[in-house]
Amino acid sequence: MKKRLVILGSSGSIGISALDVVAKNPERIDIIGLSVHSNIDLLRQQIEKFEPEYVAVSDPDSCRRFKDSFHSDKTVLLNPDIGIEYLAELEQADIVLNAVVGAAGLKASLKTVRAGKRLALANKESMVIGGELINKAAADSGAEIIPVDSEHSAIWQALFSGKKKEVRKILLTGSGGPFRELPLEEFDKITRARALNHPTWNMGPKITVDSATMMNKGLEILEAMHLFRVPVDKIEVVIHPQSIIHSMVEFIDSSIIAQLSSPDMRLPIAYALFFPERIAGDYGYIDLTEIGELNFYKPDFEKFVLLKMAFQIAETGGTAAAVYNAANEIAVEAFLKETIDFRSIPDIIINTVEKHNSVEGPSLEEILAADRWARITAREIMR
Repeated sequence: MKKRLVILGSSGSIGISALDVVAKNPERIDIIGLSVHSNIDLLRQQIEKFEPEYVAVSDPDSCRRFKDSFHSDKTVLLNPDIGIEYLAELEQADIVLNAVVGAAGLKASLKTVRAGKRLALANKESMVIGGELINKAAADSGAEIIPVDSEHSAIWQALFSGKKKEVRKILLTGSGGPFRELPLEEFDKITRARALNHPTWNMGPKITVDSATMMNKGLEILEAMHLFRVPVDKIEVVIHPQSIIHSMVEFIDSSIIAQLSSPDMRLPIAYALFFPERIAGDYGYIDLTEIGELNFYKPDFEKFVLLKMAFQIAETGGTAAAVYNAANEIAVEAFLKETIDFRSIPDIIINTVEKHNSVEGPSLEEILAADRWARITAREIMR
Protein backbone atom coordinates (compact mmCIF):
# COMPACT_ATOMS: atom_id res chain seq x y z
CA MET A 1 0.00 0.00 0.00
CA LYS A 2 1.45 3.37 -1.03
CA LYS A 3 2.36 5.86 1.66
CA ARG A 4 1.16 9.43 1.19
CA LEU A 5 3.72 12.07 2.06
CA VAL A 6 3.73 15.80 2.77
CA ILE A 7 7.10 17.62 2.73
CA LEU A 8 7.32 20.92 4.56
CA GLY A 9 10.40 22.73 3.28
CA SER A 10 10.75 20.94 -0.05
CA SER A 11 13.25 23.46 -1.47
CA GLY A 12 15.88 22.92 1.23
CA SER A 13 18.61 20.29 1.25
CA ILE A 14 16.50 17.81 3.27
CA GLY A 15 13.43 18.36 1.09
CA ILE A 16 15.40 17.89 -2.12
CA SER A 17 17.01 14.72 -0.77
CA ALA A 18 13.61 13.39 0.31
CA LEU A 19 12.18 13.96 -3.16
CA ASP A 20 15.10 12.02 -4.60
CA VAL A 21 14.19 9.09 -2.33
CA VAL A 22 10.55 9.37 -3.48
CA ALA A 23 11.56 9.51 -7.13
CA LYS A 24 13.50 6.26 -6.72
CA ASN A 25 10.50 4.54 -5.07
CA PRO A 26 7.45 5.69 -7.07
CA GLU A 27 5.60 2.45 -6.44
CA ARG A 28 5.93 2.88 -2.66
CA ILE A 29 5.15 6.51 -1.93
CA ASP A 30 3.19 9.49 -3.34
CA ILE A 31 3.73 13.20 -2.76
CA ILE A 32 0.45 14.87 -1.84
CA GLY A 33 1.71 18.18 -0.41
CA LEU A 34 4.75 20.45 -0.69
CA SER A 35 5.70 23.75 0.91
CA VAL A 36 8.51 26.22 0.31
CA HIS A 37 9.30 29.57 1.86
CA SER A 38 10.18 31.56 -1.25
CA ASN A 39 11.89 29.35 -3.86
CA ILE A 40 8.99 29.35 -6.32
CA ASP A 41 11.13 28.44 -9.33
CA LEU A 42 12.13 25.14 -7.75
CA LEU A 43 8.56 24.57 -6.55
CA ARG A 44 7.33 24.80 -10.16
CA GLN A 45 9.73 22.04 -11.16
CA GLN A 46 8.64 19.88 -8.21
CA ILE A 47 4.95 20.34 -9.05
CA GLU A 48 5.57 19.33 -12.65
CA LYS A 49 7.41 16.17 -11.59
CA PHE A 50 5.39 14.99 -8.57
CA GLU A 51 1.91 16.52 -9.14
CA PRO A 52 1.01 17.11 -5.47
CA GLU A 53 -2.58 17.84 -4.50
CA TYR A 54 -1.62 20.90 -2.44
CA VAL A 55 1.28 23.34 -2.28
CA ALA A 56 2.07 26.31 -0.03
CA VAL A 57 4.45 29.27 -0.30
CA SER A 58 4.86 30.80 3.16
CA ASP A 59 6.43 34.11 2.09
CA PRO A 60 3.47 36.35 1.11
CA ASP A 61 5.31 38.31 -1.60
CA SER A 62 6.65 35.13 -3.21
CA CYS A 63 3.22 33.55 -2.98
CA ARG A 64 1.62 36.49 -4.82
CA ARG A 65 4.21 36.26 -7.60
CA PHE A 66 3.70 32.52 -7.85
CA LYS A 67 -0.10 32.83 -7.90
CA ASP A 68 0.02 35.25 -10.86
CA SER A 69 1.64 32.63 -13.08
CA PHE A 70 0.39 29.38 -11.50
CA HIS A 71 -2.30 27.43 -13.37
CA SER A 72 -3.12 23.82 -12.57
CA ASP A 73 -6.17 21.56 -12.54
CA LYS A 74 -4.41 19.04 -10.28
CA THR A 75 -2.72 21.18 -7.62
CA VAL A 76 -4.26 23.66 -5.16
CA LEU A 77 -2.22 26.64 -3.97
CA LEU A 78 -2.96 27.34 -0.30
CA ASN A 79 -3.15 30.72 1.42
CA PRO A 80 0.32 31.59 2.85
CA ASP A 81 -1.16 32.39 6.28
CA ILE A 82 -2.43 28.85 6.83
CA GLY A 83 -0.62 26.76 4.20
CA ILE A 84 2.03 24.98 6.27
CA GLU A 85 -0.29 24.24 9.18
CA TYR A 86 -3.00 23.00 6.79
CA LEU A 87 -0.51 20.61 5.17
CA ALA A 88 0.76 19.47 8.58
CA GLU A 89 -2.62 17.96 9.46
CA LEU A 90 -3.79 17.08 5.95
CA GLU A 91 -6.33 14.30 6.40
CA GLN A 92 -5.15 12.08 3.56
CA ALA A 93 -1.45 12.24 4.58
CA ASP A 94 0.22 9.27 6.29
CA ILE A 95 3.57 10.97 6.92
CA VAL A 96 4.63 14.59 7.29
CA LEU A 97 8.33 15.33 6.82
CA ASN A 98 9.02 18.59 8.64
CA ALA A 99 12.16 20.09 7.08
CA VAL A 100 11.30 23.72 7.84
CA VAL A 101 14.33 25.63 9.13
CA GLY A 102 14.16 27.13 12.61
CA ALA A 103 11.52 27.72 15.27
CA ALA A 104 8.93 28.31 12.54
CA GLY A 105 8.53 24.52 12.36
CA LEU A 106 7.15 24.08 15.89
CA LYS A 107 3.47 24.73 15.14
CA ALA A 108 3.56 22.36 12.18
CA SER A 109 5.11 19.58 14.27
CA LEU A 110 2.42 20.02 16.91
CA LYS A 111 -0.34 19.94 14.28
CA THR A 112 1.08 16.72 12.82
CA VAL A 113 1.33 14.80 16.09
CA ARG A 114 -2.07 16.06 17.29
CA ALA A 115 -3.52 14.64 14.07
CA GLY A 116 -1.99 11.25 14.95
CA LYS A 117 0.29 11.08 11.91
CA ARG A 118 3.88 9.96 11.58
CA LEU A 119 6.18 12.94 11.97
CA ALA A 120 9.49 12.47 10.16
CA LEU A 121 11.33 15.17 12.04
CA ALA A 122 14.16 17.12 10.44
CA ASN A 123 13.22 20.36 12.20
CA LYS A 124 15.25 19.86 15.37
CA GLU A 125 14.08 23.19 16.78
CA SER A 126 10.61 21.71 17.32
CA MET A 127 11.94 19.38 20.00
CA VAL A 128 14.50 21.87 21.30
CA ILE A 129 11.94 24.52 22.22
CA GLY A 130 8.71 22.51 22.45
CA GLY A 131 9.76 18.95 23.20
CA GLU A 132 7.50 18.53 26.25
CA LEU A 133 4.45 19.77 24.35
CA ILE A 134 5.15 17.53 21.36
CA ASN A 135 5.75 14.45 23.52
CA LYS A 136 2.49 15.00 25.38
CA ALA A 137 0.56 15.51 22.13
CA ALA A 138 2.07 12.35 20.65
CA ALA A 139 1.20 10.36 23.76
CA ASP A 140 -2.40 11.57 23.55
CA SER A 141 -2.82 10.86 19.81
CA GLY A 142 -0.57 7.83 19.32
CA ALA A 143 1.50 9.64 16.69
CA GLU A 144 4.97 8.36 15.76
CA ILE A 145 7.95 10.71 15.85
CA ILE A 146 10.91 9.36 13.87
CA PRO A 147 14.02 11.54 13.71
CA VAL A 148 15.64 12.44 10.39
CA ASP A 149 18.81 14.06 11.75
CA SER A 150 21.55 11.53 11.02
CA GLU A 151 22.70 11.49 14.65
CA HIS A 152 19.25 10.97 16.13
CA SER A 153 18.37 8.41 13.49
CA ALA A 154 21.50 6.50 14.50
CA ILE A 155 20.51 6.67 18.18
CA TRP A 156 16.95 5.56 17.33
CA GLN A 157 18.33 2.52 15.50
CA ALA A 158 20.87 1.66 18.20
CA LEU A 159 18.26 1.80 20.96
CA PHE A 160 16.57 -1.31 19.49
CA SER A 161 19.51 -3.28 20.91
CA GLY A 162 18.29 -2.96 24.49
CA LYS A 163 15.67 -1.61 26.87
CA LYS A 164 15.52 2.03 27.91
CA LYS A 165 16.42 1.16 31.51
CA GLU A 166 19.58 -0.55 30.18
CA VAL A 167 20.95 2.62 28.51
CA ARG A 168 23.99 3.99 30.29
CA LYS A 169 24.85 6.80 27.90
CA ILE A 170 24.04 8.32 24.53
CA LEU A 171 27.19 9.18 22.58
CA LEU A 172 26.27 11.99 20.19
CA THR A 173 28.92 12.31 17.48
CA GLY A 174 29.84 15.43 15.54
CA SER A 175 32.40 16.19 12.86
CA GLY A 176 33.69 19.23 14.75
CA GLY A 177 32.96 21.42 11.74
CA PRO A 178 35.49 23.28 9.61
CA PHE A 179 37.27 24.92 12.57
CA ARG A 180 37.94 21.94 14.81
CA GLU A 181 41.71 22.40 14.50
CA LEU A 182 41.76 26.19 14.07
CA PRO A 183 43.25 28.00 17.09
CA LEU A 184 40.83 30.26 18.94
CA GLU A 185 42.98 33.31 18.24
CA GLU A 186 42.39 32.72 14.50
CA PHE A 187 38.58 32.92 14.82
CA ASP A 188 38.69 36.67 14.08
CA LYS A 189 39.71 35.78 10.51
CA ILE A 190 36.77 33.47 9.80
CA THR A 191 34.79 34.67 6.81
CA ARG A 192 31.33 33.72 5.58
CA ALA A 193 32.86 31.62 2.80
CA ARG A 194 35.09 29.71 5.21
CA ALA A 195 32.22 29.01 7.60
CA LEU A 196 30.11 27.62 4.75
CA ASN A 197 32.83 25.19 3.65
CA HIS A 198 31.92 22.12 5.70
CA PRO A 199 34.44 19.24 5.47
CA THR A 200 31.96 16.35 5.18
CA TRP A 201 28.31 17.44 4.88
CA ASN A 202 26.44 19.34 2.18
CA MET A 203 23.77 21.31 4.04
CA GLY A 204 21.88 24.58 3.91
CA PRO A 205 23.70 27.80 4.94
CA LYS A 206 22.09 28.20 8.36
CA ILE A 207 22.81 24.64 9.48
CA THR A 208 26.33 24.84 8.04
CA VAL A 209 27.12 27.94 10.13
CA ASP A 210 25.59 26.20 13.16
CA SER A 211 28.01 23.34 12.55
CA ALA A 212 30.92 25.80 12.39
CA THR A 213 30.01 27.26 15.80
CA MET A 214 28.94 23.79 17.06
CA MET A 215 25.58 25.31 17.93
CA ASN A 216 24.12 22.54 15.80
CA LYS A 217 25.45 19.97 18.24
CA GLY A 218 24.13 22.03 21.13
CA LEU A 219 20.66 21.93 19.62
CA GLU A 220 21.03 18.19 19.06
CA ILE A 221 21.79 17.67 22.76
CA LEU A 222 18.49 19.33 23.65
CA GLU A 223 16.67 17.45 20.90
CA ALA A 224 18.04 14.08 22.05
CA MET A 225 17.01 14.78 25.64
CA HIS A 226 13.36 15.17 24.58
CA LEU A 227 13.26 12.64 21.73
CA PHE A 228 14.64 9.82 23.83
CA ARG A 229 13.44 11.14 27.19
CA VAL A 230 16.79 10.88 28.94
CA PRO A 231 18.40 13.30 31.41
CA VAL A 232 21.14 15.47 29.94
CA ASP A 233 23.79 13.83 32.15
CA LYS A 234 23.30 10.68 30.06
CA ILE A 235 24.32 12.51 26.86
CA GLU A 236 27.96 12.91 25.83
CA VAL A 237 29.36 14.61 22.73
CA VAL A 238 32.18 12.87 20.84
CA ILE A 239 34.03 14.56 17.97
CA HIS A 240 34.39 12.19 15.01
CA PRO A 241 35.79 14.02 11.95
CA GLN A 242 35.08 11.29 9.38
CA SER A 243 31.29 11.43 9.98
CA ILE A 244 31.00 7.67 9.41
CA ILE A 245 29.70 6.74 12.87
CA HIS A 246 26.60 8.88 13.20
CA SER A 247 26.08 8.24 16.91
CA MET A 248 26.26 5.46 19.49
CA VAL A 249 24.45 4.10 22.51
CA GLU A 250 26.33 2.60 25.45
CA PHE A 251 24.43 0.04 27.55
CA ILE A 252 24.93 -0.93 31.18
CA ASP A 253 26.75 -4.15 30.20
CA SER A 254 29.50 -1.98 28.58
CA SER A 255 28.32 -2.74 25.03
CA ILE A 256 28.39 0.19 22.59
CA ILE A 257 26.08 -0.03 19.57
CA ALA A 258 26.90 2.28 16.65
CA GLN A 259 25.30 3.04 13.28
CA LEU A 260 27.75 3.59 10.39
CA SER A 261 27.11 4.92 6.89
CA SER A 262 28.32 7.48 4.40
CA PRO A 263 27.35 11.08 5.24
CA ASP A 264 24.28 11.11 2.99
CA MET A 265 20.97 12.39 4.39
CA ARG A 266 18.95 10.25 2.02
CA LEU A 267 19.62 7.20 4.19
CA PRO A 268 18.03 8.51 7.45
CA ILE A 269 15.25 10.10 5.39
CA ALA A 270 14.43 6.75 3.75
CA TYR A 271 14.60 5.03 7.12
CA ALA A 272 12.09 7.49 8.63
CA LEU A 273 9.72 7.26 5.66
CA PHE A 274 9.61 3.46 5.38
CA PHE A 275 10.19 2.35 9.00
CA PRO A 276 9.99 -0.42 10.18
CA GLU A 277 11.06 -1.68 6.76
CA ARG A 278 14.47 -1.01 5.26
CA ILE A 279 14.38 -0.43 1.52
CA ALA A 280 17.17 -1.02 -0.98
CA GLY A 281 19.14 2.11 -1.80
CA ASP A 282 22.68 3.00 -2.75
CA TYR A 283 23.45 5.98 -0.56
CA GLY A 284 27.18 5.43 -0.62
CA TYR A 285 28.33 1.98 0.46
CA ILE A 286 31.41 2.30 2.64
CA ASP A 287 34.56 0.21 2.49
CA LEU A 288 36.12 0.32 5.94
CA THR A 289 39.41 -0.97 4.58
CA GLU A 290 39.64 2.13 2.37
CA ILE A 291 38.73 4.46 5.23
CA GLY A 292 41.48 2.86 7.27
CA GLU A 293 40.86 4.55 10.61
CA LEU A 294 38.16 6.33 12.58
CA ASN A 295 39.18 9.04 15.04
CA PHE A 296 37.47 10.35 18.17
CA TYR A 297 38.19 13.43 20.28
CA LYS A 298 36.73 15.29 23.20
CA PRO A 299 35.00 18.59 22.30
CA ASP A 300 36.80 21.86 23.05
CA PHE A 301 34.36 23.78 25.23
CA GLU A 302 36.60 26.85 25.36
CA LYS A 303 36.51 27.30 21.58
CA PHE A 304 32.90 26.23 21.17
CA VAL A 305 31.16 27.90 24.09
CA LEU A 306 27.68 27.39 22.60
CA LEU A 307 28.14 23.64 22.96
CA LYS A 308 28.93 24.02 26.66
CA MET A 309 25.97 26.36 27.00
CA ALA A 310 23.57 23.70 25.67
CA PHE A 311 24.24 21.54 28.74
CA GLN A 312 23.50 24.55 30.95
CA ILE A 313 20.29 25.28 29.03
CA ALA A 314 19.24 21.65 29.46
CA GLU A 315 19.66 21.99 33.23
CA THR A 316 17.75 25.29 33.29
CA GLY A 317 14.84 24.03 31.20
CA GLY A 318 11.74 26.08 30.51
CA THR A 319 11.81 28.86 27.92
CA ALA A 320 15.61 29.23 28.05
CA ALA A 321 15.93 26.82 25.11
CA ALA A 322 13.59 28.95 22.98
CA VAL A 323 15.70 32.04 23.72
CA TYR A 324 18.96 30.17 23.02
CA ASN A 325 17.62 29.02 19.66
CA ALA A 326 15.97 32.30 18.59
CA ALA A 327 19.02 34.42 19.42
CA ASN A 328 21.12 32.05 17.34
CA GLU A 329 18.77 32.38 14.35
CA ILE A 330 19.10 36.17 14.49
CA ALA A 331 22.88 36.08 14.93
CA VAL A 332 23.44 33.58 12.10
CA GLU A 333 21.19 35.57 9.77
CA ALA A 334 23.29 38.67 10.49
CA PHE A 335 26.54 36.75 9.94
CA LEU A 336 25.31 35.40 6.61
CA LYS A 337 24.48 38.98 5.60
CA GLU A 338 28.00 39.91 6.77
CA THR A 339 26.78 42.55 9.23
CA ILE A 340 28.52 40.86 12.19
CA ASP A 341 31.69 38.77 12.44
CA PHE A 342 31.91 35.10 13.37
CA ARG A 343 33.00 35.65 16.98
CA SER A 344 29.99 37.88 17.61
CA ILE A 345 27.57 34.97 17.16
CA PRO A 346 28.14 33.36 20.59
CA ASP A 347 28.42 36.77 22.28
CA ILE A 348 24.94 37.75 21.07
CA ILE A 349 23.42 34.44 22.15
CA ILE A 350 25.05 34.44 25.59
CA ASN A 351 24.02 38.03 26.29
CA THR A 352 20.43 37.36 25.19
CA VAL A 353 20.09 34.24 27.36
CA GLU A 354 21.55 36.03 30.38
CA LYS A 355 18.87 38.72 30.13
CA HIS A 356 16.03 36.18 30.10
CA ASN A 357 13.98 34.97 33.07
CA SER A 358 13.11 31.42 32.10
CA VAL A 359 9.52 30.18 32.54
CA GLU A 360 9.22 26.57 33.71
CA GLY A 361 6.78 24.15 32.06
CA PRO A 362 5.82 26.71 29.41
CA SER A 363 2.69 26.66 27.26
CA LEU A 364 2.91 27.11 23.48
CA GLU A 365 2.01 30.79 23.90
CA GLU A 366 4.80 31.28 26.47
CA ILE A 367 7.32 29.53 24.20
CA LEU A 368 6.36 31.72 21.24
CA ALA A 369 6.46 34.84 23.44
CA ALA A 370 9.98 33.94 24.60
CA ASP A 371 10.98 33.36 20.98
CA ARG A 372 9.70 36.82 19.97
CA TRP A 373 11.36 38.47 22.98
CA ALA A 374 14.70 36.82 22.18
CA ARG A 375 14.65 38.02 18.57
CA ILE A 376 13.98 41.62 19.63
CA THR A 377 16.62 41.47 22.36
CA ALA A 378 19.25 39.88 20.10
CA ARG A 379 18.73 42.64 17.51
CA GLU A 380 19.05 45.29 20.23
CA ILE A 381 22.30 43.71 21.41
CA MET A 382 23.64 43.70 17.84
CA ARG A 383 22.83 47.39 17.45
